Amino acid sequence: MSDGQLYLVATPIGNLEDISFRALRILKEVNLIACEDTRRTKQLCNYYDIKTPLLSYHEHNERDRVDLLISKLVDGENIAVVSDAGTPAISDPGTVIVKAAITNGIKIIPIPGPTAFTSALIASGLNTEGFFFAGFLPRKSKLRQELLSKLKYNEYTTIFYVSPHRYNDVIKDIVKCWDKQRDAVVARELTKVYETFLRDKIGSEAVLNYRPKGEICLVVSGSLESKTDIEQNPLNNLTVLDHYESYINRGMERKQAIKQVAKDRALKRSEVYDILFKN
Repeated sequence: MSDGQLYLVATPIGNLEDISFRALRILKEVNLIACEDTRRTKQLCNYYDIKTPLLSYHEHNERDRVDLLISKLVDGENIAVVSDAGTPAISDPGTVIVKAAITNGIKIIPIPGPTAFTSALIASGLNTEGFFFAGFLPRKSKLRQELLSKLKYNEYTTIFYVSPHRYNDVIKDIVKCWDKQRDAVVARELTKVYETFLRDKIGSEAVLNYRPKGEICLVVSGSLESKTDIEQNPLNNLTVLDHYESYINRGMERKQAIKQVAKDRALKRSEVYDILFKN
């Protein structure tokens, strides 16, 4: 018996009509659909009269489910992996089963379709010739600011996924770490009835004080600042904390070390202090 095939099927991000004929055919033909939330996927299946059995497969049971799914694939079953919305493995479960399938010689077939960040990008009006998808930023402010500091000189349009209850904290951290005059687009409820786009500077009152409802894609223009100083100083390849500690270990006073790190990274001293000592 030949092995089954693993299909990674993109599903609608809001509007149930945003799904391909091929995706619908695959979902009807496979032996099993592994999905994040069986209730959400059941809505899609009911809408299109798909009778295929469902199995929960989400971030909390992903590793436990892999052995079961691989054994079914080895036994010749065809399996589709879907997320609640969008494309599997893009800020959603999928990577673990893909790696396991590769290890076991299982054929993997991507079925392309909706992805929220590409929808936000093409409607943003910002540069699309090169872009960086950052997904969800860390939950803790200190870790967010460390990552944002590393991305400060990225010249490409950057796209984030942001939960509505963290939106204002995320924006404040971006403004602390990046140029306030960079263009930003807040895309909300993409493909849904209340889809909206807010376009302004990242440091504008409109963006800072926005109170969004629903999932958000935040698109920010690339940096126009020079990376020369960053590239010339190898310490800038470290985290801000390691950079700071390298100066402390050389005998610098705390105040002087903060000042030097800020100078090396073209940051404000207050920004360095916040990254180091505030959660």
